Amino acid sequence: MGTFIVHILRDVEKFLKNSSMPAAKFGREAVKDPRFVFDLRKGREPRARTVERIRAFLEAKQ
Repeated sequence: MGTFIVHILRDVEKFLKNSSMPAAKFGREAVKDPRFVFDLRKGREPRARTVERIRAFLEAKQ
């Protein structure tokens, strides 16, 4: 798993813990893919556009 993926996953996991949002709901709301977080945990490498969407979602929810 690349360092880049680890950072994204860390940020998502931190958000999930702090917000108590289920992983499937996060994926559905952030990138319209309820499996996204589960796949990310398994090493999925998101495209740059997807990472931008995740970052925007996280910033909007802070």
